[in-house]
Amino acid sequence: MSQTLNYKPQTSNYKLYMSLKTASVLVIDDDVDVLTAVRLLLRPEVKEIITEKNPENIRSLLSKHDFDVLLLDMNFNSSINTGNEGIFWLKKIRELKPNICVIMITAYGDIDLAIRSLKEGAFDFVVKPWQNEKLLVTIKDAVKRKEHKGAAPLVASSIFETELLGQSEVMQDIFYKIQKIAPTDANILILGENGTGKELIAKAIHHFSHRSTKPFIKVDVGALTETLFESELFGHRKGAFTDAREDRTGRFEAANTGTLFLDEIGNISLHQQAKLLSVLQNRQVIRLGTNTPVPIDIRLICATNLPLPELANESRFRKDLIYRINTVEIVVPPLRKREGDILLLAKHFSRIYSSKYLKPEMEFDRSAVDKLMHYHYPGNVRELQYTIERAVIMAEDSTLTARDIIFSPIESAPVSSEENFTNLSAVEKNTILRVIEKHNGNISKAAKELGITRTALYRRLSKYDI
Repeated sequence: MSQTLNYKPQTSNYKLYMSLKTASVLVIDDDVDVLTAVRLLLRPEVKEIITEKNPENIRSLLSKHDFDVLLLDMNFNSSINTGNEGIFWLKKIRELKPNICVIMITAYGDIDLAIRSLKEGAFDFVVKPWQNEKLLVTIKDAVKRKEHKGAAPLVASSIFETELLGQSEVMQDIFYKIQKIAPTDANILILGENGTGKELIAKAIHHFSHRSTKPFIKVDVGALTETLFESELFGHRKGAFTDAREDRTGRFEAANTGTLFLDEIGNISLHQQAKLLSVLQNRQVIRLGTNTPVPIDIRLICATNLPLPELANESRFRKDLIYRINTVEIVVPPLRKREGDILLLAKHFSRIYSSKYLKPEMEFDRSAVDKLMHYHYPGNVRELQYTIERAVIMAEDSTLTARDIIFSPIESAPVSSEENFTNLSAVEKNTILRVIEKHNGNISKAAKELGITRTALYRRLSKYDI
């Protein structure tokens, strides 16, 4: 068995070597050190490697050479250094040579823009400082894409089929972002209302990271008192305080080589923030009752239900800590802005609870679907989950009707009268008319300003006969 395992990587490396030996690569970056590093790495691996500092020479180079792969920096030294320079040159390259595979070179802070570049036609991106083996594999994949253009796309992991569900455009963007940023080891801040699935997203990031076989440790730091905070996170030695009856390993140490997920990070005090910042800066913890630093190697993911502007209030949260935990942020939309996912999630939960409670597989009749689709879900996915669980338990047969769908009074009170409903409908209709008129009938722009999908807007246009 061990001989077989040792042989596979050798075969893989041989195939990598052979595929790259036929490749011609162009690298565009105004950083001489980057050009030198890439040239030294690729010279023995590829057929041809050409480097260039000035992106203005791209047109000339593409007219003289037939490149398989082009590595393009996201940022070039200019008065406006936003990463849009890379997008600009990517579009030019796509116009001149639509078949060339472009790999963007980016820094952690530009990952959002790098993901946008994928939508603009880039094949992939690598994050500085990159791992040489990772860069070689990325270039190899690009060569394969050019050789086998039109091949079927990779199938997403089952984590997106069984746990973290969503077919709406906004969720597809999040899934794509997860798959791209997970291997980078960047610190992630997940923003979203309670019940939107922030913990599931943290687990998905861990799942797709190179730490996936290592521990995933969650801590609800917002629930820790001042006295428990250090002990829980950093650990303590026996006798360090009154109730410390034995040595205890903190969560940072428990997550070593894996992922640490700090939930409700926005609720910790300024004093706790200072302690946390010190650990993140020094990459070591000191247990209470000792003076011995313990090195830690973790991937940090944080989450909060506070909007970023509120979190950035320095009277509430330290900006230096925000920068430390927020290399990349993921904003999870509330369920009311994911109308295309409501029925998908409802059916998913009905299958889970039908199996759990030994019930036949449930169907939703038209009245149940209408009731689900017209509710605003202040409790988000969590509220929908509990609503469907209750419906499955109480259902008399295998078809769920509107009568079975009972939303929790904890989250919202029913509208008091038909008059109020009529008034709300009038407000919604007038708002839609005003926004559509503002955008001269452009449905996409109107839907974006209203915070709903195009499909949801069309549904309301039909509802109000607009």
